[in-house]
Amino acid sequence: MSSSNPLVYLVLGTPGAGRRAVVRDLIENGFEPNERVTLLLAEGEPADSADAELAARPNMTVRRWRWQAPGFPSASLDGAGAVFLLADPLVSVVDQVEALKPWLAERGAELGRVITVVDCGLAEKTPALQSWFDACIHFSDVVMLTRREGVANKWLSDFLGLYREQFYPCHFMQLKKRGIENPALVLDPTPRRVSQYFDETPELPEVEIETDDEDEAEEDEDAPKEDPYFERMRGGRRVREVPDLRDHLAAK
Repeated sequence: MSSSNPLVYLVLGTPGAGRRAVVRDLIENGFEPNERVTLLLAEGEPADSADAELAARPNMTVRRWRWQAPGFPSASLDGAGAVFLLADPLVSVVDQVEALKPWLAERGAELGRVITVVDCGLAEKTPALQSWFDACIHFSDVVMLTRREGVANKWLSDFLGLYREQFYPCHFMQLKKRGIENPALVLDPTPRRVSQYFDETPELPEVEIETDDEDEAEEDEDAPKEDPYFERMRGGRRVREVPDLRDHLAAK
């Protein structure tokens, strides 16, 4: 894979969902051995069984990062190749997605895809996290279902049905023992997400047109609307609040 600008893949998910195993699979089966790949891993992420294999891969670099509100740290991506940015699950997922767009622009990078890894066991046992997963999937191009052992088929069917009924365009995939069946499909940067936050808005030439107040009101109605997850009330709180993952990790 190649691009004139670095491609950054944002990977969302809960601790222990298997995000690093997904990244390892994508790197091993979606990139040539000589292609540079960088993994940006949140400082607080605990050790994972996939770490040794990731560290042993030629041309693979693993860097730790720490959230510096209201954005990501100012780190250069020069020579980084493709980048997998694992979001910090203990920081607001909405804050991180919102901060990603200007962070990419400052580094001349482009969004590859947003991937959410769903720990099905945790999601089934913790219904209060449904709105947390809703937020992640709203921004995602690919949703990878992991930790399905012991999960009721009806729950899985109902979970997927929520998004199919709303015609979500993202790919839903089940991670199997043999790995990801089509890594190229996951890595393909073609947008498949509900959110249009990262979509490019074409610049139109400025044309001065005389209008009355009624025309201006109609133009305001036609203007692009802010993503519903970014809207805030006067006091600063978001209109659509998402649960704090730290309040529910004990359920895992």
